[in-house]
Amino acid sequence: MHDTIPSVKLLEIAKDYGTPTYVYDADVIREQYQKLESAFSSLDCRFFYAAKALTNINILKYIRGLNASVDCSSVQEVQLALLAGFSPENILYTSNGVSFDEICEAAATGAHINIDSLSNLEKFGKKFGSSYPVGIRLRPNIRAGGNYKISTGHDSSKFGIPIEQLQQITDTVNRHKLQVKILHIHTGSDVQEPDTFIQSAEKMFQIAGHFPEAEVLDLGGGFKVAYRPDEKDADLKKIASELENVYHTYQQQHQRSFRFWFEPGKFLVSRCGYFLTEVTVLKPTDTINFVSVNSGFNHLLRPMFYDAYHHIINLSNPGGVPGIYTVTGNICETDTFASDRLINEVREGDILVFCNAGAYGFQMASQYNSRYRPAEVMITDGKTILIRKRDSFDDLLKNQIL
Repeated sequence: MHDTIPSVKLLEIAKDYGTPTYVYDADVIREQYQKLESAFSSLDCRFFYAAKALTNINILKYIRGLNASVDCSSVQEVQLALLAGFSPENILYTSNGVSFDEICEAAATGAHINIDSLSNLEKFGKKFGSSYPVGIRLRPNIRAGGNYKISTGHDSSKFGIPIEQLQQITDTVNRHKLQVKILHIHTGSDVQEPDTFIQSAEKMFQIAGHFPEAEVLDLGGGFKVAYRPDEKDADLKKIASELENVYHTYQQQHQRSFRFWFEPGKFLVSRCGYFLTEVTVLKPTDTINFVSVNSGFNHLLRPMFYDAYHHIINLSNPGGVPGIYTVTGNICETDTFASDRLINEVREGDILVFCNAGAYGFQMASQYNSRYRPAEVMITDGKTILIRKRDSFDDLLKNQIL
C-alpha cells in the first residue's frame, strides 16, 4: 500500500511544501500503463486515460509521453488535453447529459465523439449526417463493481442509451446515414473479474451486425485497484485472455475484426498518489479516540462520498505502539476519513499519509468552508516538482465581483 516513496522522502516533502499536499509518483503511472500494454499485447488495443481521475496538466503531459490516448468527460477536459499536446485523433470525448452545443464544440476539435442519448444522436445526425464518424454509448444493464454509486451500466443508470432502444438507435442512424465507428459500454469501477468485460463484449458482438461500419469496441475502464491491504488489483492477464477467447470465437463465426479501446483512470493514477496531512488535535473520549487533521472532505471526498477506504500510515512515529483511532477532518460537517482504524501511536503534529490518493482526490477538491485547496507535487526522474501551488486568499476571491 505504501511501497513506492520512502517515508523519509514523504516527510521531507511535508516539511518543504507544507500540508495538506498531494504527492504523485510518476514512475508508478508508467508501471501501471506498462502492465496494461503487456497484458493486452495479443489484442489490437488502445488505452485512453480517463482524465477525470486527475487532470493536472503535468500529469496529462506525462501520460501523453507514454504514448497513451486520453478520454474526456467534458469539453474543458478536451481543451486541457489539447493544451497538454494530445492530438485530436488521440482524444475521446464521451458526452453525458450535456447540451448539444458542447458536443459541437468538442467535434470542432476533431476528437472522437461518443453520444449517450437518443436526443443528442438525433441532433448529431441532423447537423453532421455522414460527415463526422461517431460512437454510441450503450447501457448494457450489467451491474458491475462493489459499490452501487460507482456502477454505471445497470438498468437504473443514467449513463448510455438503453440497449432495449436498439431499434430507435438504428432508425436514427439509418435516417441520417450516420457513420457509427465506435460501440461503447462502460459498466463501472472496481471490476475484479473478467466476467463483466466478457458480458459487455458479448453484448456488443450481438448488436454489431446492426452497425456494419463499426470498427471499435470500447469496453470502458473500471479495472479494480487494491485499496485495502488484503485486496488485489484486477487480474489483467486473465481478463485479456478470456476476452481474446470470446473474440476469436466471434471472428471465426462472423469473419469480422474490431479494435478494442479501454479507458483506465483510477488504475493508472490511484496508486501513484499520497495525501499528506498533519495531526492538529487529539480528542479522546470514553468510547472513541478522535484524531483531527488539517484537511477534510473538501480535499479528499471519496471516504464520505463512496464510503471508500484509504490506508493511513503515521509517517512520524513508525515505531509507535498501534492504537485504534477515528480520523476526522477540520470541516464544519461530519467528515470522517476512517473509523476504528489501527494506526501507530498518533501525536499532535504527526504527519499522516493517505495512500492510493491519486485518483479522484485533488480532482474532487473544493474550497468549502473557504479553506484553501492543497498543493500538488510530482516526483519524476528522481526530482520533486511543485505542479500546483496551494491556494491563497486571492484564490477564494477569484472571479467574485467586489
